[in-house]
Amino acid sequence: MLESVGPLVGSPWIYAAVALSVLLDVFVPLLPSGVLVITAATAAAAGSAGDATAAAGDAVADHVPDILVLALCAATASVVGDLFAYRVGRRGGERLDRAIARSRRLTSAQERLGAALARGGGALVVLARFAPAGRSVVSLAAGAAQRRVREFLPWSALAGVAWAAYSVALGYYGGQWLGTTWLATGVSLAALFVAGAGAAFLVRRRPAAAEENAAA
Repeated sequence: MLESVGPLVGSPWIYAAVALSVLLDVFVPLLPSGVLVITAATAAAAGSAGDATAAAGDAVADHVPDILVLALCAATASVVGDLFAYRVGRRGGERLDRAIARSRRLTSAQERLGAALARGGGALVVLARFAPAGRSVVSLAAGAAQRRVREFLPWSALAGVAWAAYSVALGYYGGQWLGTTWLATGVSLAALFVAGAGAAFLVRRRPAAAEENAAA
């Protein structure tokens, strides 16, 4: 499997590629940042098992990604990307406010996030990091709602660390248990998508549960 992406994962540039992909996917959610993180972690598993040369050739053997550095790059880029989106939302002005008002999803996220942060809880930020495009919606909504950065940043950091650790662990242990094959990467990606689907479900359920409790 690693023969196809060896030149990248076998280079120190993999950290920059991961960071840039994670940083930008807050604005372009279609970027395969999760795929890249998992593939790099799978390469790390190959190196730790001592079969990098046999599995992926000299390109990968020259530089085996360090999983701790990989996780740190992904988590840091996630937080920085969140803050960029937060600042865009905060400075968006009337134009962004009108765009949010036209989107039920953004309006709902803004209301829920504002209430959650005001109560001192930001689990929604962490859940949204795993949901498809949830990170983008929540970060923009937090800025547009004029939430204070000290309310948003700790939860963004926790979300970034949780997502990075989960993604790296999937790739690394998938590679350890299933070998450095496309099957291992596929299983790891499936687990990442399942977590995303579960997070999206929970994000949708939270407002419904709140309304039921309020009615009771």
